[in-house]
Amino acid sequence: MAPKVLISDKLSDAAVQIFRDRGIDVDFEPGLGKDKERLLEVIGQYDGLAIRSATKVTEKVLAAADNLKVIGRAGIGVDNVDIPVASQKGVIVMNTPFGNSITTAEHAIAMMFAVARQIPEASASTHAGKWEKSKFMGVELTNKTLGVIGAGNIGSIAISRALGLRMKVIAYDPFLSEERAAEIGCRKVELDELLVQSDFITLHVPLTDKTKNILSKEAIAKLKPGVRIVNCARGGLVDEEALAEALKEGRVAGAAFDVFAEEPATNSPLFGLDNVVVTPHLGAATTEAQENVALQVAEQMSEYLLTGAISNALNTPSVTAEEAKVMGPWLKLSEHLGSFIGQLTEEPIEAVNVLYDGEVAEMNLNALTAAVTAGLMQARNPDVNMVSAPIMAKESGIEISRTTQEQTGVFEAYIKVTMKTKQRQRSIAGTVFSDGKPRFIQIKGINIDAEVGRNMLYSTNEDRAGTIGTLGRILGENDVNIANFTLGRAEKGKDAIALLYVDDAVPSPVIDELKATSVFNTVRNLTFNV
Repeated sequence: MAPKVLISDKLSDAAVQIFRDRGIDVDFEPGLGKDKERLLEVIGQYDGLAIRSATKVTEKVLAAADNLKVIGRAGIGVDNVDIPVASQKGVIVMNTPFGNSITTAEHAIAMMFAVARQIPEASASTHAGKWEKSKFMGVELTNKTLGVIGAGNIGSIAISRALGLRMKVIAYDPFLSEERAAEIGCRKVELDELLVQSDFITLHVPLTDKTKNILSKEAIAKLKPGVRIVNCARGGLVDEEALAEALKEGRVAGAAFDVFAEEPATNSPLFGLDNVVVTPHLGAATTEAQENVALQVAEQMSEYLLTGAISNALNTPSVTAEEAKVMGPWLKLSEHLGSFIGQLTEEPIEAVNVLYDGEVAEMNLNALTAAVTAGLMQARNPDVNMVSAPIMAKESGIEISRTTQEQTGVFEAYIKVTMKTKQRQRSIAGTVFSDGKPRFIQIKGINIDAEVGRNMLYSTNEDRAGTIGTLGRILGENDVNIANFTLGRAEKGKDAIALLYVDDAVPSPVIDELKATSVFNTVRNLTFNV
């Protein structure tokens, strides 16, 4: 059955056609996002939801979205999506962070020109029939120092445009390396240095706990006299009241704002000031940008629903289409390893370490570790997936860590999962053979070679004659058909294990009969999503 997607905001016809061309059943109902009751009625039918900013994906909407797997936001901002709740429900939230980068950077440069030359005020004055040429004395951008707060994708584009205007550019970004700064043509500085040296400042960072009010009242007090500030990034990055005060006092010469702490912004301390240019969040408002993000979100959602590839996800590791092809069997193995540990462990788990050996250590370890965690937590909740599992593990107090190492054994690559509780430590390792099938290769340090089946029986015992016969006899007498039988032991007379791939789960009375023989220390049914 084809995946089903709802588009509840306005998207281009070309984006709608992408879904249809990929074989996805799509309902295009722009404006539905504003009809909260109707959205609640229909959302349970859909695997995917494509939105812009109008649709509010609240906790209530997510509670009604029984089949929802992915939310795609055509644009960067996801303030209209309750991401924590979506994550708990295992719903991937993805955006399109690069589709409007050029447009947003260009808007920042345009706003910088506007505030430097007082263009909006001069235009309004001229429209009013005045000719106040001497009133609107501006400043040049050439040879001025531009301070860029945030040198990521949009910030680096703004830097390139500023360099073309012959500006000197300095940048503050904790994640910016000296090498990257040299590559994009700016000088990396600390925030305080940027504040005192910049003639213009433009912000290009997301709104987080660390960046909120990054231009606080205290920071504004340090600014170079006569500076002009541009914010086309996010409202809340600048203390608007403190900035308004500095503008009125003349310490700041001008400001240009496209975003505000509260939007829609019908009132702001910056409104009504002659030296402030304001626009209604137009950073991404060009025909090209709107088309780009619409096409991008349609491609990303289609890829995920059809192939499992994850791009630009905000609440789970991304997996490219190329990675999905190569990593598919390894992701499945990771889930099986976690599931094995989860099904066999009844006491609280304190820590889990995932060891990646050989070639697998070069793969997308975030995704593989999330898959291990998903398998682990599915023993408690079958509906858990790679999105919700890390949250559930954290809430359960389980510390998840990972280790990598070069190839150490006969296998080109393998994964080993080790679990610790207060009572015990348990480990299992596996690999993927050339046929693409995951195999268990070691349990409790005992080497085996076991194909993974949907229904498996796991037993442990002391190595002694007759154990295999007892196991086979009781299963045979109860019509349990064995597809594959794997044995292993630590050494003669010591710990031994058996892992059987059976057609159907072994009935509870048969499990009880095996336990009653006193031959086995452990007898457990295991189930895997193969």
